[in-house]
Amino acid sequence: MTEEDGKRFGALAERLAARRLRGLGYRILASNVRLRGGELDLVAKQGEILVFCEIKARRATGSGEPGEAVDARKRNKLARLAMEYLGSRPDLAHLECRFDVVLLWRSGLWWRVEVIADAFRPGWE
Repeated sequence: MTEEDGKRFGALAERLAARRLRGLGYRILASNVRLRGGELDLVAKQGEILVFCEIKARRATGSGEPGEAVDARKRNKLARLAMEYLGSRPDLAHLECRFDVVLLWRSGLWWRVEVIADAFRPGWE
């Protein structure tokens, strides 16, 4: 897969993830939020909870499980990015926060999408 193919695949996966989240009652506030330390895939609200969503997609060709990429190092990075984001958005800092992971697998034309709400807790509650 070329870099361009990978970007298109990732963008499609993010659109499908956002669509699924909207269907579950999430309101998307921002996507692809670039911060000093990296990028947050999606920031959303579900009710009065601010949700930081990490999106991981794989083709169903033996390239591993998408959730394997959300290891301890990635979780720590996401927590730091969330704190950086909240520092820039004091209007949202009062909200309860959680981290969700959206896993997507593609097999041919078909996609499987799984949302893991409250997937991990970084310990800064």
